[in-house]
Amino acid sequence: MILATDLDGTFLGGKSIDKQKLYRLIRKNKTVKLVFVTGRGLETVIPLLNDPIIPNPDFIICDVGATIVNGYTLEPIEAIQNSIEQIWPGELKILETFKNIPNLQYQEVPQQRRCSFYLDDENLLEQLSTLAEQLGCNVLHSAGKYLDVLPKGINKGSTLTKLIKHLNENTDNVLVAGDTLNDLSMYKCDFKGVVVGNAEVALKKEVANKHHIYIAKNEGAGGIIEAIEHFDNLKAEIEILDEISIHKESNNVPQLLMLYHRFPYETIEVNGEKQNIPPKSPNGILPTLQGFFANGRSGVWIAWEEVNKNNAPLRNIYIDKEKYPNLMAARIGLTKKEIEIFYKLFSKEAFWPTIFSFIDRAKFNHHHWDHYVNINKLFAQKAAEQADYNAIVWIHDYNLWLVPGFLRELRPDVTIAFFHHTAFPSANSFNILPWRGEIIGSLLQCNYIGFHIPRYVENFVDVAKSLFPVKELEKVNCAPRYLTYSSALGVQQMTTLIDTGQNKVKLGANPVGINVQYIKTLMQQAETQKQIADIKQLFANKKMIISVERLDYVKGPLEKVMAYEQFLNDYPEYHGKVELVNICTPPAQGMKIYEKTQHDLEQAVGRINGRYANMHWVPIRLFFRSFPFEEIISYYAAADIAWITPLRDGLNLVAKEYIAVQGEMPNARGVLVLSEFAGAAVELPYAIHTNPYDGLSLKEGLVQALSMNEEDAKMRLQRLYEQVSYYDIDYWAKDFLQQLN
Repeated sequence: MILATDLDGTFLGGKSIDKQKLYRLIRKNKTVKLVFVTGRGLETVIPLLNDPIIPNPDFIICDVGATIVNGYTLEPIEAIQNSIEQIWPGELKILETFKNIPNLQYQEVPQQRRCSFYLDDENLLEQLSTLAEQLGCNVLHSAGKYLDVLPKGINKGSTLTKLIKHLNENTDNVLVAGDTLNDLSMYKCDFKGVVVGNAEVALKKEVANKHHIYIAKNEGAGGIIEAIEHFDNLKAEIEILDEISIHKESNNVPQLLMLYHRFPYETIEVNGEKQNIPPKSPNGILPTLQGFFANGRSGVWIAWEEVNKNNAPLRNIYIDKEKYPNLMAARIGLTKKEIEIFYKLFSKEAFWPTIFSFIDRAKFNHHHWDHYVNINKLFAQKAAEQADYNAIVWIHDYNLWLVPGFLRELRPDVTIAFFHHTAFPSANSFNILPWRGEIIGSLLQCNYIGFHIPRYVENFVDVAKSLFPVKELEKVNCAPRYLTYSSALGVQQMTTLIDTGQNKVKLGANPVGINVQYIKTLMQQAETQKQIADIKQLFANKKMIISVERLDYVKGPLEKVMAYEQFLNDYPEYHGKVELVNICTPPAQGMKIYEKTQHDLEQAVGRINGRYANMHWVPIRLFFRSFPFEEIISYYAAADIAWITPLRDGLNLVAKEYIAVQGEMPNARGVLVLSEFAGAAVELPYAIHTNPYDGLSLKEGLVQALSMNEEDAKMRLQRLYEQVSYYDIDYWAKDFLQQLN
């Protein structure tokens, strides 16, 4: 079967449920060839090809029949296209011939081998037809106001007829669909046809009493489905679609699904048996997300689990039956090699450098992309199977960018929310990705997309507008919560609602907070207080500067150490009076892309200590290992300054942790020096902001912190603590879900 369909009002029209049914039917039945036949120019059809919900057409006939291309490669069908090109006089000749016609306005729209105009006076039609005839063209007048000048004899029907002949297809298996007089030529080709519901009356009159044309009751996609069921030979070719079973619950609180790259537990082996225990990482996000299920709310946490064999079946298990009686873990089994490609290689080599605008480091492996696509499909399929009717599906981070698109196709009823835990880059960085259209097309299937700060929201909107005809519907002012003109990442207004033409998507800034209450509890423990006292004694009569970061070129560890070397050179009076404690958490095993960063950092630290250290003083203490969070907070408490200077960072929770710890100390006066390219900078105006790309700025920021008077330091810390303690991790989670109401 070949479905040749108009777009607006036809294939893209009708009820959402009918569109989903038709689109899935086409995908499932591989014998169906899909042809878009539209008056649009090719440029305005291309965005539809990146929409994961809409099936990709095998062929596209656009410009009212003047253009025909392969739907996958966009290469012209040369045998047909060349014959049209040969009889086209060219746009300039037509504009010159029509330039003196009154009440004729040229349409500045993407188009090829046709010229489109607005025509207010229908009395001019005869004159225009004569002029067009002299150029070897025809005119097509539609909807009482549109005029198209086309090569003679070219229209939707003529080009479609040539395509069917070119493919050597049986004409009895062709179904054409439309809704306006612009589609009339398709119905004159003796193919089976359907005029969808709510079509132009004039079209219905033209095709009335033709036995091979069906007048549908349902609009758009629903009308096409009607016609397939009406024509026996077409119905016989279509395999009935099995719908996913959807469980409808009477509970007013919708089921909540979490899609994350890890479970909120770690698996250890005890006496040969596997046991799940709470994670050692201080990641406050995991327990906070689990907290939504503490009151018995129904939910499923979907993540991958390492298995020894491909496609190993894994049953659902309880995460913690006593604490969360209705929360299940739905596990996706991935082998060690699959995890390595998905998480450690592809995501870190292609996406990570692009997200943070280190585009010269990006590497694109298309085989790895196929692997990424398949794993995202597994997540979407698992969510579709596990979700109740009208469930909320909360997807986390760039590893799962394609899940919204696949899931929307499978389950149009669910509410999809997505949160980016990283930065989101500007269009000129993001668009280097060969798969930019597929990614953004997927994300635009969400109901809500959250980012850390308004700048990332605006970056996303710019990227979306560069790929799709997206319109901004609502904006809000960013002040007073976020810095605007005084920050490198500041923006004055943030877009909160966009229209994609197919649906509306809410957007927002939801910067992650930290678990302040947990820090308070740790700070009250006697063991913590003893560790703090011991560290302070070690640094007696010296200023302690703390820097905590994961080993990553994005964090700028080498740039900071080089600035510190310049500081020691320019300010010898601080020799013996300051020490930099640099804690670099190693990346996951197998992350080879960070090996050079580690080598260069160790070499620089060795050079600096070799030049300046003595028996009583070491300028830099470098720790290349992970510290338990309970120990890290002792260093935060003892440090006079936190020097947090990433080149790029989505947010930076270390800065907030330092403030939270210092805020619990009596008479604390810790100073935060923070990169203005960390997302948290727009939230924390009382930090000293520094430019990590400028060695002078890094050095001067440190000097300002060292020389700050006690009263100013205390005031800044108090203001920062108020901000961090109010906008904590619980605030973040509740605020995010509230956006779905």
